[in-house]
Amino acid sequence: MLDMTSHELRGKFLTFFKQKGHSIVPSSSLLPDDPSVLLTTAGMQQFKPYYTGKADPMTSAHPTLLGKPLGSKSAVSVQKCFRSSDIDEVGDETHLTFFEMLGNFSFGGYFKEEAINLAHDFFTKELGLNIEYVTVFEGDEFVPKDEESIRIWNKLGFSAEKGNLKCMGREDNFWGPTGSEGPCGPTTEIYINGTEIWNIVFNEYYCNKDKTLEKLAAPGVDTGMGLERLAMVVENVKNIFETQLFAPIIRALPQDLDMRIKRILADHARAVSFLVSDGVRPSNKEAGYVLRRLMRRILVYEYVGQNSFDSLNILKVATENYKSFYPELDEEIVKGEFTAEKNKFKQSIARGLKELSSVETIDAKNAFRLYESFGLPYEIIKELGETRASSLTREDFDKEFERHREISRAGREKKFGGHGLLLDTGELKAADERELKIVTRLHTATHLLQAALRKVLGDTIHQAGSDITAERLRFDFEFGRKLEDSELKQIEDMINDVVKRNLDMGYEEMPYSEAIKTGALYFEKEKYPPTVKVYTAKDAKTGEVFSRELCGGPHVEHTSELASFKILKEESVGRGIRRIRATVEPR
Repeated sequence: MLDMTSHELRGKFLTFFKQKGHSIVPSSSLLPDDPSVLLTTAGMQQFKPYYTGKADPMTSAHPTLLGKPLGSKSAVSVQKCFRSSDIDEVGDETHLTFFEMLGNFSFGGYFKEEAINLAHDFFTKELGLNIEYVTVFEGDEFVPKDEESIRIWNKLGFSAEKGNLKCMGREDNFWGPTGSEGPCGPTTEIYINGTEIWNIVFNEYYCNKDKTLEKLAAPGVDTGMGLERLAMVVENVKNIFETQLFAPIIRALPQDLDMRIKRILADHARAVSFLVSDGVRPSNKEAGYVLRRLMRRILVYEYVGQNSFDSLNILKVATENYKSFYPELDEEIVKGEFTAEKNKFKQSIARGLKELSSVETIDAKNAFRLYESFGLPYEIIKELGETRASSLTREDFDKEFERHREISRAGREKKFGGHGLLLDTGELKAADERELKIVTRLHTATHLLQAALRKVLGDTIHQAGSDITAERLRFDFEFGRKLEDSELKQIEDMINDVVKRNLDMGYEEMPYSEAIKTGALYFEKEKYPPTVKVYTAKDAKTGEVFSRELCGGPHVEHTSELASFKILKEESVGRGIRRIRATVEPR
């Protein structure tokens, strides 16, 4: 066992790669800019534009660096990640929802040989660990066998003959893309004590939505190593829940509580703390629904256990355990949001238990209905159902759950761009013509919002990301403090005045270099074509310009089409990054 805390592990990892020429990049928010994913699931997501060529690491502004460029073709980060697909698997010794991903990345800088050597040196020289064996991609009809990685590992003493190098198929050693399309490629994985610790992805291809592969002009490196698994190996414990990342939370729970439930509560307490601190709020949609499920699962166990533990206390322990590395964790906000949800859920829990008591025979279908409608997990249904649930098995419940998940997945693919009938006009995507009109109005509103922010807060305001659904717009910008209520009202009133004045929303096409000279705003993360459109909101009578911005469109023709503009929420989503959610009145 190495005498090293998780905080020291993070620091050692970052320092090692900084000394090798990597720029240290803070974690991005769990709410991603990438509209193809619901939550941030991997460390490479904030670097995706560098792999595709849409951004230049030497010159393009990077949002988590307060608009400064990376200044290097190599980066290193400790990224907050969340995978909602594992929520119902949590409770065993391996599955998590929230986790931390250590990663080093190269965008056309180094490739396979240096990546493998760096990983080997970090384990063997920096941490003094022994690598048990490694795996490489064996090739298939679409992508050839990774002979280069095999040769590199051979030089380091790993080979098939020795039994410490294995060739594996696509399921094990090919990664990506995140979302419906993006960079991907073969991988090499490092195992210690039978556990996969580090996955090194060689992004050689771009996977299109139709799953065809194209060679990337500049191949890159994307690695991921779960901090929880690394801590397990370093601390020489049996599973991730015995590491110091979880131990303080589990110690705060009653000793006689079932270990499976302890793991669920420890995982969910961490996840809730990070989701809320990154701006997610409980709701019945998207990330808010995921958060609500986690909160209510905690509350069910507290309620059924007759308050044998204090849910607010385990949230407090979780935030305190991570605050030194993630200062954005806000215990008071987490406590406030959780308490509000608890008050809402009390009646629902009571109704769920009442409904459970009235069901004569509890089969998988009934059990899933109780889970979906009232948030009662399988363990509670099985335990309280007693003889009425004697025929209910985890396997049958999981099958019923999987059936509903397939239905849900089909709906998500439609929303996030995987549906064949999805309309795709310029920068906007919509399910039908009605929805396209709504998102067009919201897209136009982002132009007016950015202009109003600069007029009220100063021209140092720059966009750091945006996302639009049929219900609302989300606009991220660089600013160092919370906005005052009076400032938000001033911004909202200013935009509604522009709507009332019915300004023209026209565009001109011109060379990119000329467009910049007009003073038009543009998103520094975006890579623009040689000829661009410049959209201007202008008073036809006086010639007064309210906003001017480079954009692909489409937009409304006149600002009155927005009807009215309403700010829903303003919040922090990271160091120096604020987020505004807003909507326009339906027409």
